[in-house]
Amino acid sequence: MYPFLKKLFADGGYQGPDFQNALAKILPPLASIGMPLREFLRSNWHVVTIAVTAGVIVCAAVFLLGTMPPRSIAMATGPEGGGYYEIGRKYQELLARSGVELRLVPTAGSLENLALLRDPKSGVDIALVQGGDIGKAGELESLGTLFYEPLWIFHRGGLEGATLAALRGRKISIGPEGSGSHALLLRLLKLNEMDQQVAELLTLPPQDAANKLLAGEIDAAALLASWDAPVVQQLITNDQVGLLNLARTDAYVALYPFLSKVTVPRGVADLAKDLPPADIALFASKASLVVRKDLHSAIQYLLLSTAAQIHSGVSMFHRAGRFPAAEGIELPLSREAVQFYKSGQPFLQHNLPFWMASLVGHLLVLLIPAIAVLYPMFRFLPGLYGWLMRRKIARLYGELRFLEDEITDGGPTERAQLTARLDRLENQANQLRMPIVYESMMYLLRHHISIVRNRLTTDRPTP
Repeated sequence: MYPFLKKLFADGGYQGPDFQNALAKILPPLASIGMPLREFLRSNWHVVTIAVTAGVIVCAAVFLLGTMPPRSIAMATGPEGGGYYEIGRKYQELLARSGVELRLVPTAGSLENLALLRDPKSGVDIALVQGGDIGKAGELESLGTLFYEPLWIFHRGGLEGATLAALRGRKISIGPEGSGSHALLLRLLKLNEMDQQVAELLTLPPQDAANKLLAGEIDAAALLASWDAPVVQQLITNDQVGLLNLARTDAYVALYPFLSKVTVPRGVADLAKDLPPADIALFASKASLVVRKDLHSAIQYLLLSTAAQIHSGVSMFHRAGRFPAAEGIELPLSREAVQFYKSGQPFLQHNLPFWMASLVGHLLVLLIPAIAVLYPMFRFLPGLYGWLMRRKIARLYGELRFLEDEITDGGPTERAQLTARLDRLENQANQLRMPIVYESMMYLLRHHISIVRNRLTTDRPTP
């Protein structure tokens, strides 16, 4: 090692007496360190290989375990007591059975939900969002649509006509700022040139608006909610209020593709009271389950499975199995959603509990490539190891053969040199450390060395 390093530095242009003196002081200790290290690696290379392999596996396991799904996620819903919030509670209950905590974040509605989703510091991972409010996708993806949300306009009577013009001069609530109903009503009023002709627009939460409507404090309350929403059921079954039957619903649907036309059949709310007293045509948006793109794939599959349990049943405006649906309204479907709607849950999540499926999936990701690399390696290593051991003994046998060939022609002086060489060879054989399985070869080598030594001492050169 010393001559090699000296030549290496000399070839690099480092020469001169001072440098040579410094080199003479530095390199011998380095060489003395390197020799035992090389000897250790040569003698224990199989142990080092196994240790390095085990270390790599442990590091990979730690890394993969660090990428396990989160145990707690946050969902932006809507105001407490509203339809979105009640749906969020259903998700919360079902996710808790899989060991995932779902924190519900009450908001004003769909627009605030989107704002929280787009803010990486908000901690919100999931949200229920109304169609038509989304805008640019950005860092968001959809897991599909969940249910229809009709626009309900309840009133206390006296509204003539079946268009939004009937709201002229009235005192109405259009939902709090940040809600989907607020944004949609402002858009529709402006489209009908009614935005400056309403007497007063109030930004009341749905339940407050319903209470004031029943108390006669306002003329109408507009809200965007599903048929099952508590506030809808409260108002549609009350004979003190009516439901505005909007004309031109087909025109609204044509102008806004995110809307759909639905019909509330006569008497469906209360057959005894004949409520509503006629078929009511409404237009409805579809609520979507929206997530951040960086949400863990296992959590997305869990959400999709939960959505299928909650929303796949029959409802007023759709038959069983209609939702959740592979519809990305204004947002692309996530890769996990596309796979889910195409072939269902992954095999592991379908057959194992959520956390066990996640752990097994991560272990498979780790073990399959590890086995693919280690299996041929461990099949090759024993053969390589045996060849190296036999090579060490074969090298000594080669030197012994050269000595044996030189005995016949050697003189006394040469015989002394041959004896010294044979002593060195025997010393190397005695110091050679071999596994027990190769000890028989070592004993045979020592026996052959003794035979050559006997020949060297008994044979005499021909005069």
